[in-house]
Amino acid sequence: MTDGVKETAGVPTARSVPPAPAALAAKVRTLAPSMTRSMQRVAEAVARDPAGCAALTVTGLAELTGTSEATVVRTARLLGYPGYRDLRLALAGLAAAQQSGRAPAITTDIAVDDPIADVVAKLALDEQQTLADTAAGLDTAQLGAAVTALAAARRTDVYGIGASGLVAQDLTQKLLRIGLIAHAHSDPHLAVTNAVQLRPGDVAVAITHSGSTGDVIEPLRVAFERGATTVAVTGRPDGPVTQYADHVLTTSTARESELRPAAMSSRTGQLLVVDCLFVGVAQRTYEAAGPALSASYEALAHRHGSGRRRA
Repeated sequence: MTDGVKETAGVPTARSVPPAPAALAAKVRTLAPSMTRSMQRVAEAVARDPAGCAALTVTGLAELTGTSEATVVRTARLLGYPGYRDLRLALAGLAAAQQSGRAPAITTDIAVDDPIADVVAKLALDEQQTLADTAAGLDTAQLGAAVTALAAARRTDVYGIGASGLVAQDLTQKLLRIGLIAHAHSDPHLAVTNAVQLRPGDVAVAITHSGSTGDVIEPLRVAFERGATTVAVTGRPDGPVTQYADHVLTTSTARESELRPAAMSSRTGQLLVVDCLFVGVAQRTYEAAGPALSASYEALAHRHGSGRRRA
């Protein structure tokens, strides 16, 4: 580390493993908005025709996309592959999956005049795709490390703004239900004030789809510098937030449209990651978590169903 910032920030490290072929399309959808235009052409080409691109040399793909060999290699690395050879192998695997009928579903944008039945169907397909993409691209080694830290934490602070703030609240409520100390912060001043109190053995989680939300990055930076274990849940694994994250959990998102802003689709992937974290922590702490869950259910039972008392 140098000046509190990880030297490997934004760059695949030895602990990273190349995405499985099924995750390639998800990586392209997630990272394309942050790529240069020339890199987007390469990414779009491999996602559109994996079989055809798998048959090309690095020179051939560069010529096809009107880019350079260096751009092709940089694109492969940004997608998580050590080099172009590894990307070609993934493309061949994706092509085989598509030929066997397991290709990812292709959805269309919602139009202003779509019947409500079509809106339901399109949203359902987009949600399914977002969940599948997030699951395919999630680094389970990073997830496991985050779970280990959360399970042993003295205290957990979670930062999120807007729609991500709702996800932050969801995570803290789940952790509270199993007897852990957790706080969600959507006020940036309060978030920093609390982050200053963190120390080794504590955990700070930042939730930001863009990876560049300053009000979320700032408290995570403070927590990082105080020695807390830091986790970033983000749709941009190359975003600024990862500079201060010990563990990065990448989410996917459906294509943004006029009637489906990024906050809607990003929330779906974030909630999946939050559920994975919660279940993992509950497994690790089951002896204490089990009774805590039972106690919370019993405490709330009279507020639900036939158990409610009459006035």
